[in-house]
Amino acid sequence: MTRGGQVPRIMTYNVHRCLGTDGRLSPARIAGVIAAYEPDVVALQELDVGRVRTGGIDQAHAIAQALGMQVHFHASLKALEEEYGNAILTHRPSHLVKAEALPGWARKPGLEPRGALWAEVQIGGTGVQVINTHLGLRRHERLAQIEALLSPRWLGHQACREPVILLGDLNATPRSRAYRRLASQLWDAQARLPKPRATFPSRLPFLRIDHVFVSRSIRVMRVETVRTPLARIASDHLPLLVEFQVAHGQVNKSSLAHAQE
Repeated sequence: MTRGGQVPRIMTYNVHRCLGTDGRLSPARIAGVIAAYEPDVVALQELDVGRVRTGGIDQAHAIAQALGMQVHFHASLKALEEEYGNAILTHRPSHLVKAEALPGWARKPGLEPRGALWAEVQIGGTGVQVINTHLGLRRHERLAQIEALLSPRWLGHQACREPVILLGDLNATPRSRAYRRLASQLWDAQARLPKPRATFPSRLPFLRIDHVFVSRSIRVMRVETVRTPLARIASDHLPLLVEFQVAHGQVNKSSLAHAQE
């Protein structure tokens, strides 16, 4: 799947283990939602790999194969042979830079483990740093996870230079402290829209918790929430699609150095 010569597209999509709002389990349906928009890079959250509850399917590879994409997967949760986590898919040349757990909340050690993965994707001759994550449901854990992502292990890392895109299901609305903390370092791709698009729940979305954040060398051209009939039932979230360009004059100027402070 390729759109050679066109404006690059990136998508974030919480697929809810490919379980639709109609109760049907279908990785193929998720792939169909994505394929209709031909993104260059896709960040997926809530994927099951080898789990009994979803028939033992490797959902990350099944979706990637259907789309003709390479897949980088990170398991946030492992139990024997079963895994659950996030992935970055792309048809562009890419390599995984790192993938690891994010901190939780010390006062609530039983919360669901969270993680992130970072891949460098070649787009138009430029290495774009793409970080996909799925943050926790509690305010305190989200703040700890955002601080970790802003630290020298992630966005503050010397290898995490322009251009950078961080995206995923942050479980944080624009009024939250976690969102505002991240927005102090990166641009929300929807920040300048007259009416930003909500993504959850898919049938009647009113919450904006799925986000795409970009560094200063990324120029956002268009933002769209995918609201096709298929997208409304394939998952409990809608995908968020962003078209962008890289401002080459600013590439390799590290605008994220202050994240290490």
